[in-house]
Amino acid sequence: MSLLLAPWTRLSVLVVLLVAAGVCVLLYEPQRILSEGWPPGLPVGTAVLLFAAAYGVCAAAFVPRPLLNLAAGAVFGTQFGLVAAVGGTVLGAGIAFGLGRILGQEALRPFLRGRWLQAADGQLSRHGFRSMLAVRLFPGVPFVVANYCAAVSRCGWGPFLLATAIGVVPNTTAYVVAGASATSPGSPAFLISFGFIVVSVVGAGVVAWLKRHRFAPPRNQAPVPEPVPQHPPVVSAASHGP
Repeated sequence: MSLLLAPWTRLSVLVVLLVAAGVCVLLYEPQRILSEGWPPGLPVGTAVLLFAAAYGVCAAAFVPRPLLNLAAGAVFGTQFGLVAAVGGTVLGAGIAFGLGRILGQEALRPFLRGRWLQAADGQLSRHGFRSMLAVRLFPGVPFVVANYCAAVSRCGWGPFLLATAIGVVPNTTAYVVAGASATSPGSPAFLISFGFIVVSVVGAGVVAWLKRHRFAPPRNQAPVPEPVPQHPPVVSAASHGP
């Protein structure tokens, strides 16, 4: 029983689950919903809930969220698509956070040694909501990476999920609107949403470039000279005259 509860055993289970999820994505290709649509005959509310559940599982299994957001808009339109996409995002984040917290935290925390890792862990542990909100608003941080980094840190469940639900709304809305208006690419809604996506991606790249030296280790630093050992004065044993 102790072996099954060991941190490295649980981490191995997490790795197996993630690999299996990636293989399932490659085999079943859930992105086909973009071209095939949702099965007809389902009530809208039921379809939205089922789509959000499928979205959450796919997002936790490394399916790119922009693709899922476009699918939500193409299938349900802007309003219901946004509800399904945000709900699925929070569910997927919660699945990844729970798996990482239960199966990987104890095994990975001893490896938080680098300047980048320690800084990220400190921010997420002390300022969970504010840090996660900034991560979600910043489109350059991969969704799955942010989930598992937060899971390894001491960020709480509440701040993590609340910041996710709020922070993903702007970027998710842009993709959902783009998916809903994809059949008319010359429409103002599509052009505005597409422009927002481009500006956000370019802005994220610029910010990342400007901040690239923030956590970089110092280079060309002059070596600190070693202190010269000070020996005590030698006392001679010369004899004194009378």
